[in-house]
Amino acid sequence: MTLRPILITGCHGQVGFELQRALAPLGPLLALDRQACDLADLAGLGQLVRQVRPRVIVNAAAYTAVDRAEGDQDLARRINGQAPGVLGEAALAVGAAVVHYSTDYVFDGRATQPYRESDPTHPLSVYGATKLAGEQALQQSGAPCLILRTSWVFGAHGGNFARTMLRLGAERESLNVVADQWGAPTSAALIADVTAQLLGRHLQNPASPFPWGLYHLAAAGETCWHDYAAHVFAAARRAGYPLRLAADGLRPIPASDYPVPAPRPASSRLDTALLRQTFGLHLPPWQQGLDHVLQQIL
Repeated sequence: MTLRPILITGCHGQVGFELQRALAPLGPLLALDRQACDLADLAGLGQLVRQVRPRVIVNAAAYTAVDRAEGDQDLARRINGQAPGVLGEAALAVGAAVVHYSTDYVFDGRATQPYRESDPTHPLSVYGATKLAGEQALQQSGAPCLILRTSWVFGAHGGNFARTMLRLGAERESLNVVADQWGAPTSAALIADVTAQLLGRHLQNPASPFPWGLYHLAAAGETCWHDYAAHVFAAARRAGYPLRLAADGLRPIPASDYPVPAPRPASSRLDTALLRQTFGLHLPPWQQGLDHVLQQIL
């Protein structure tokens, strides 16, 4: 009997790219990009799932342009808010499970402690609000699902903060970087590897009970954007990467000095105890994942 595939959406994104590596040992994969699987086409999305009949849908696609979403609410709502529910309904119809990725931006960032899954949500932006709506739509679909909230995602593939810093550091002698927003930079590889660990347990014995639900997934530790940038530039200098940035050219600034269309939470720290305890996982410090990616980039 032919194994039904694992369907990956958003295969060219940072997480989707890494998922193709991490999930390969679990069976056949069908990794689709936006042209083949457009989350904005809700009718076509449900039809695709019913045609493919996957064992699992891993939804790594999203509308991630946080500032642009403020003026593009309808598209962000379709992709982030409604499509997960459509995937859930279609998954339920074909007997599939869903893994979906959400964000720290469902919180307002005012908490003094890392956020737990049970803490009240209060998104500040259209992006955060639509991602929260997507969580709720998927949960309400009735499909077995894992929703993994993560934060400050980066990878060797695709655009991200580390790559932006390297580009700007090669162009400019000084840079101002926000120093009063806190989180844990989390590598796409770690997200993909944890996903593979969780799905592997389910697929090895699909008839046994499995702790589906909402979990926080982020690397251990915390930093601010300024210190994150400092780590990137220190690694670049060690590697001999050509930088114009002066030794004292990286300056900390408050977020109020760097206005953007979409407000960001001041604290993006996520409490990962539930994920670690439920599945017996170790989440390495953010520096470990960042150093590994920087080795590949540099």
